[in-house]
Amino acid sequence: MAATSPYDLRFDAGRLCLDLLATVGGRLSEEPVERLDTAERLRSWLVGAGVVPPGTPLGAVDASWLGRFHAARDLLHRVVHAEVGGRAADPDLERVNALAATAPPAPRAVRADDGTLVRTLAAAPDCGELVGRIARDTVELLTDPATRGQLRQCEGETCSLVYLDTSRGRRRRWCSSEVCGNRERVARHRRRVINGLA
Repeated sequence: MAATSPYDLRFDAGRLCLDLLATVGGRLSEEPVERLDTAERLRSWLVGAGVVPPGTPLGAVDASWLGRFHAARDLLHRVVHAEVGGRAADPDLERVNALAATAPPAPRAVRADDGTLVRTLAAAPDCGELVGRIARDTVELLTDPATRGQLRQCEGETCSLVYLDTSRGRRRRWCSSEVCGNRERVARHRRRVINGLA
């Protein structure tokens, strides 16, 4: 899902850990956009990204969780961008490994009212378990050569988002054609108009 507003949550990067990185928009601009600005938004992101199944009790999510997710997101941002840029992120990588060592919440299959199986969690998750699940996704992403080869950084002028390019021919240029791609097309049109009038 692409954001229609700069503050909308996005789930279009192709991996859980990359979707967490997308909760900050315009990192390269003068005014980055914080999309995880409240505990309620974090709850929405956890469900929307599939970190927890719908209906999971998330009453414990508070400002301390928000702080831990922001810290994890900043750490993952440094590691992913270093690796995409061909630089070793070893000190930070050890911190990611430590977070990934936390066991994720245990899933359960239960029958819904209509008889279908649905996923729930064995108990209400704690913050460390959920951060650990995202850190594990980062480790899996960076250690899988095929998937890692699909990592691309958005070519948008103020965008620093990294996404998986699963397009045919691997020609995708932007994190979102509707967001960064549209901005680039508008800017290109303006340049043509200005150059045509000059």
